Amino acid sequence: MFESFIRITDRYLELCEAIIQPEVIADTAQYQACLKERAALEPQAFAWQQYQGLLEHIAQARSMLSDPELADMAREELNALLPRKAAMEQELRILLLPRDPDDGKSVIIEVRGGAGGEESCLFAADLVRMYSRYAESCGFRVTALYTQETELGGVKEGAFSVAGEGAYARFKYESGVHRVQRIPVTEANGKRQTSTCTVAVLPEAEDVDVDIDPGDLRIDTYRASGHGGQHINKTDSAVRITHLPTGMVAACQSERSQVQNRARAMQLLRTRLWEQKRAASDAAYAENRRIQVGTGDRSERIRTYNFHEGRVTDHRIGLTLYAIQSIMDGDLSELVAALQAEEQAEKLRSLT
Repeated sequence: MFESFIRITDRYLELCEAIIQPEVIADTAQYQACLKERAALEPQAFAWQQYQGLLEHIAQARSMLSDPELADMAREELNALLPRKAAMEQELRILLLPRDPDDGKSVIIEVRGGAGGEESCLFAADLVRMYSRYAESCGFRVTALYTQETELGGVKEGAFSVAGEGAYARFKYESGVHRVQRIPVTEANGKRQTSTCTVAVLPEAEDVDVDIDPGDLRIDTYRASGHGGQHINKTDSAVRITHLPTGMVAACQSERSQVQNRARAMQLLRTRLWEQKRAASDAAYAENRRIQVGTGDRSERIRTYNFHEGRVTDHRIGLTLYAIQSIMDGDLSELVAALQAEEQAEKLRSLT
C-alpha cells in the first residue's frame, strides 16, 4: 500500500511542476489533461501527506517516553494518536480501491411510472422534483430533456440531465424500482395504495464514446405538448430522433429552440446507444442493470417510501430513516453516504 502512495505522490508533484511550464500551458490539450490527472490524484496525495505528518507526531511522542518528566504526557498523546493512525490507514486503503471509471461523469436520469396507474405517475413527478433539488444542492446543473405528463400533473415518462463532476458517483445508486405507500390524491375513500416507479441512471456519453453516422438518423419535428407557454406549444420546436439501425428513439421538447432540442435529443440518444454498446460487450453488466431496473413490479423494489409511517427504507443495505419529508425535499445526503460506505466495504471485503 505504501509503495502505491509514494508513486502517486511523486506523480502528483510532477504534474504540479508540469502545469507551470510555458510549453505545457501553450498546449491546451496537454494542459487540460495534466489538470484533470492532478485533480484525480489530489485526494490520495493529500491523505498521504497527512498520514506522514501523523507518523512524525507518533515518533516524537514515543521518543518522549524515555523522559520521566514527559512520559505521562507522551502516553496520553499516544493514546489519542494511535487510534487516529488506524482510522487513517483504513481511509488510505479506501482511497486505493478501484474507482468506477464513470464516477466523474454527468448523468441522464430517466423516471417512469410503473405499477399503480395515475398514482405511480404522480410519485414519478415527486421523484423528479426530489432528484432535481438534491442535484442543485450539490452544485450540479439540471436540464429537462423531455416529459410526458398526465392530466393531473404526474410524469408518465421523463428524462433530465444532471451535469457536473462526480454526478454519477452520487446518483448511480438510484437505478431500480422505487415503491411508494400512501393515500393517493385520486383516492376518495382514504385507502392507502402501493405503487412503483422505475429509475434508470445513465452515465452521460461523450462525443468520443459513440460514433453516430448522420445517415443512420431520421429526425422529425413536431409541436410540443404540455406546459410551457404559447411559444413552446404553438411552434414545431420539439424534436424526435430515430436511430434507424437499432430503432432507438430519443426526443426533447423542453427548449424553445428547435436547434437546442435537437442537441438535447442527440445527447440522450448518444447516451442510450453508448449504454447499449457497453451492455452488449459486458453480459454481467447487462444482467446487473436488468436486475436493478426490473419491470416495475412492486416486489422488485430497492427502496420504499411509506408516508403513513414517515419512513424511507433502502432494502439493499437495510437502512430506515424516519425523515421522509426532508428526503422528498431533496436531502439524500445520508442515504447516499450510507450506500457509498457499503460499496467501499464490499470492495474491501473482495480484496481480503
